[in-house]
Amino acid sequence: MTTALRKEMCRVGASLYTRGYVHASAGNISVRLPDGGFLITPTDACLGALDPAKLAHVNAQGQQISGDRASKTLALHRRIYAAAPEAGCVIHTHSTNLVALTLAGVWSEDDIVPPITPYFVMKVGHVPLISYHRPGDPVVADLVAQRILTQRAAGLPIRAVMLDRLGPNVWHSSPAEASAVLEELEETAKLWRLTRPSPLSPKQIDELRQHFGATW
Repeated sequence: MTTALRKEMCRVGASLYTRGYVHASAGNISVRLPDGGFLITPTDACLGALDPAKLAHVNAQGQQISGDRASKTLALHRRIYAAAPEAGCVIHTHSTNLVALTLAGVWSEDDIVPPITPYFVMKVGHVPLISYHRPGDPVVADLVAQRILTQRAAGLPIRAVMLDRLGPNVWHSSPAEASAVLEELEETAKLWRLTRPSPLSPKQIDELRQHFGATW
């Protein structure tokens, strides 16, 4: 199981890098292990050239067991897993269109982009903006965890947040599914920046709820 997860993390990292969703040593990926521990990409690692054997292995308490030094975002990843029990993988990138959107101005702090396509509504959903703090600031972990819990209590669970000027954190049950959320979110930001279309109508969104179980 661990060997397969290591290879899958490296595959997803290389895929994101090749297609320009991450660059240089920006971004990180983690997965939750069956024993409660985690695998996470090393600090300053390039996601396009990950070595399965060098991924950081940490236990449930966040103590490193093996591999290269864990990413400094480990605390944030762990808080996301604690607040979102359904999450099996967390991905963070500095995706160009999403970061550019925060620099130019998001649609709203509760939804950084409007519901402009059906697949964004179904596959991503609401994406709130988290106020700017320096990279690695522990305050961010608190803000993200609280937002996850608040959204769930309101009946509008989320699987992504946007860190102002830094990039998105997305999560899902597996690396492939989390990557798909990230890609849909980044491409929707690109479409919004290029075209500024009208959002889907309330009737159109309601159809997505009824037919596909969308939670918008």
